[in-house]
Amino acid sequence: MNNRERILAVFNYQGYDRLPLVHFGYWTETLFQWAEEGHITLEEARAWADGNAIDLAITKKLGFDFNWACASFGANASLHPPFEWKILEVLPDGSRKVVNGNGVVILEKDGTQGIPPEVDHLLKGRREWEESFLPRLRFSPDRLWDASERIQAVRSGEWQLPVQLWCGSLYGSLRDWLGMVNSAYLQADDPVLFDEMIQCLGHLVYECVQATLDHIPADTVPDYAHFWEDICFKSGPLISPRVFREKVGPHYRRITDLLGKRGIHLISVDCDGKIDALIPTWLENGVNVMFPIEVGTWQASIAPWREKYGRELRGVGGMDKKVFALDYAAVRAEVERLRPLVELGGYLPCPDHRLPPDAKWENVQYYCEHMRKVFG
Repeated sequence: MNNRERILAVFNYQGYDRLPLVHFGYWTETLFQWAEEGHITLEEARAWADGNAIDLAITKKLGFDFNWACASFGANASLHPPFEWKILEVLPDGSRKVVNGNGVVILEKDGTQGIPPEVDHLLKGRREWEESFLPRLRFSPDRLWDASERIQAVRSGEWQLPVQLWCGSLYGSLRDWLGMVNSAYLQADDPVLFDEMIQCLGHLVYECVQATLDHIPADTVPDYAHFWEDICFKSGPLISPRVFREKVGPHYRRITDLLGKRGIHLISVDCDGKIDALIPTWLENGVNVMFPIEVGTWQASIAPWREKYGRELRGVGGMDKKVFALDYAAVRAEVERLRPLVELGGYLPCPDHRLPPDAKWENVQYYCEHMRKVFG
């Protein structure tokens, strides 16, 4: 079996020869740390991106089979063109206020790690929406990614890793553009505009998915489709579950129905944080693979979800990446914790996000070796 076949077997509750080993990439700082330690080259650290040749090489060195985001067909379902990256102000401590491509003012400082803090957002209300954002959210054919080489490789059998159809975001992007506080107030202050924004984004995503499907040959079916949201934190959603169900749910249904007509029935969503309250909306509207199942402080696991929702709910993730900072014994204990979850079927362990800088190269390698020993 190849890894495309193994993935489909896992999620369709069929037999397979061994469990695929999956990761979800790395922090940039992690790669430079590994380069400094001599595990990879500095050129590899600089050139890495999900699914490129460098990614495949590092994946092989560590012992994984593939990156969950390794191969995509799709289109840009976000701001097109993005806002111009611009420095607004240099502060006395050397940090910089910068407008990024999403129209978000962030605070950057050399030598810091993690996600930079947001200090302002260009999108504040109807004027900015209609003048600066809406024109960037109209569909045009140039949004489609050039997938000719990937299509050829898949059709010839040269590409034997799972293939993803990228679906973009139905609310997460909007939350990014507005910011958490502004998005919450807008629902009450201008519900008509809030609805317009969701309708606009949902329509754009639908058009992008439709155009992608039209562009892919009929005999080339992606293995799964994939949304991105990131609309939860450690205590729950950053949007009312009721609002999400009423306003966003129908757009998921419209798109997953479209995917189903093309034979794509595995639909994945990437959402960090405690997602429990949003799972019913996703499942009711055709999204059936939860990712990355962050263990976090709230101890997320597929087990209680499976007990509640049954075998229609699948999952990728749920492996506590924090053990990579510890030792072999911690890695073995984590693999044992995963054993009964794998036995449920429809579940693929994967480090529950990008590997952080404290992840020790040898521990990641040992994880892959031990997973193969335990799961074939």
